[in-house]
Amino acid sequence: MPFRSANPMLDASVIICTHNPRTDYLARVLDSLRNQTLSLDKWELLIVDNASRVALASRWDISWHPAARHIFESKLGLSWARRRGIQEASADLIIFVDDDNVLNETYLAEAIKIKQERPSLGVWGAGCIRGDFEVEPQEKLQSWLPVREVTAPRWSNLAGLHLLGESPEEAIPWGAGLCVRREVAIAYSQFCDQSWIDITDRQGASLVGGGDTEISFICCSRGLGVGIFPELKITHLIPQHRVSEDYIVRFAEGTCLSNSLLRYKWQHIIPQSPFSVKTLLSIFKTIVLFRGVDRDIRFALVRGLVKAKRIIDMDLRKNNHKICGSAARVPAKAPVGAGRETSSPPVHPS
Repeated sequence: MPFRSANPMLDASVIICTHNPRTDYLARVLDSLRNQTLSLDKWELLIVDNASRVALASRWDISWHPAARHIFESKLGLSWARRRGIQEASADLIIFVDDDNVLNETYLAEAIKIKQERPSLGVWGAGCIRGDFEVEPQEKLQSWLPVREVTAPRWSNLAGLHLLGESPEEAIPWGAGLCVRREVAIAYSQFCDQSWIDITDRQGASLVGGGDTEISFICCSRGLGVGIFPELKITHLIPQHRVSEDYIVRFAEGTCLSNSLLRYKWQHIIPQSPFSVKTLLSIFKTIVLFRGVDRDIRFALVRGLVKAKRIIDMDLRKNNHKICGSAARVPAKAPVGAGRETSSPPVHPS
């Protein structure tokens, strides 16, 4: 499917990718978009229905927006939905909004301002993501929750240091409210078409992620930077099941799997065998020293490693002659700017 021609009259294309959304949450998301300070004639709204049980077009009236469309994508997976949205988008700036993201009323206007004032950035996002919890999460699980807050802009032209357990101080934006220049979005879509391992991102009940991180990698490989900004504010609606121990354990497994695949794709780093002496000693240490959810999370990380190693070993047997020496590269270190640009040269795929 060809990409839609750019429309210079539009400042942004807002894309909501959703699969069986929670009705009350999506209603709040749409209300926040309807109340944006940016005039409706300056942006378009695309709702990508990713194989929901009941077609969203039959249930959600978006006629309040003059440039809104429902789009159906039958291939299940967030990356497929994003790529379909990219194909349909008309503006030079694409803003991905999850079906549980309530945007601050100035979000779109601020995102466009950043686009105009910082031409060196290709991807940026919210520096303030606050949780609206259906039930209060346990303190011991809070480090796994999708919330962050910075007090000053942070940006970098490098990405890839802390894939697992990324600290809130880093510059790589998350998927919630992700802003992507059209050229980067198209490059990401084309890269996915040619990639030997597909990062599907969320896919039904699967909690594999990494798609938003890969977009940042694509951005930096083209010599552009990424960043997060405190003026971009989001309220993240988080239901009860997403703060349960079972969910966090599955999320840890999916995160380990996706990060291992990203390291393999972009740095050609092959994870150590789950049956190596080092891993077995780590498992023994986990059994002895940890209890409850802490132990479950550590075992989940091992399961994620096992699954990643299986996929990577299969890929090596199948495609080693194609990928030897051809992994896209990200640097081993990712300096972060806080009120200053980094000076390291851009890194390009080999």
